[in-house]
Amino acid sequence: MADTAKNAQPSAADGQTRRDFLLQAASTVGVVGTGFALWPFVHSMNPAADTLALSTTDVDLSAIKPGQAITVMWRGAPVFVRHRTAEEIAAAQNTEVSQLRDPQADSIRVKNPDWLIVVGICTHLGCVPLGQKPTDPRGEWGGWFCPCHGSQYDTSGRIRKGPAPKNLAVPAYQFTTDTTVRIG
Repeated sequence: MADTAKNAQPSAADGQTRRDFLLQAASTVGVVGTGFALWPFVHSMNPAADTLALSTTDVDLSAIKPGQAITVMWRGAPVFVRHRTAEEIAAAQNTEVSQLRDPQADSIRVKNPDWLIVVGICTHLGCVPLGQKPTDPRGEWGGWFCPCHGSQYDTSGRIRKGPAPKNLAVPAYQFTTDTTVRIG
């Protein structure tokens, strides 16, 4: 009988295994519970739906004729969308890039030569250049003219004259169809 009582008692190794299992199970439940408790706080740091909606702007290009330009708002900034004429494209492509203050080839600034899309903010002091309307002054290179300090941009949005240090910025964009572009 004494032998049976000895065999019924758990050994030290069995107790260690059970203790380890209980410790691992409790730790796992604690980690998962903490994750569930913290998820709402982490998720609250994601941008709101209205903010995400402002991050991109779709523009219908079908009504814009060659030589015309429109201004759309993207992230609170004006974006100039110009349907360039063959003469404007040729002038932009035939410019000697090495002579420019901020040298960029036209092919780097456009995805489709017919369309130029740039952020309409002068890189000097943040003014909005003129040149979107047919009656606006466009400067010597036919692009945009900033009346505040006289910066002039060409038909590729590159700085040609005046105090502006950089070209008009090109936002991220992609053509989603032949007549639609998504900015942002």
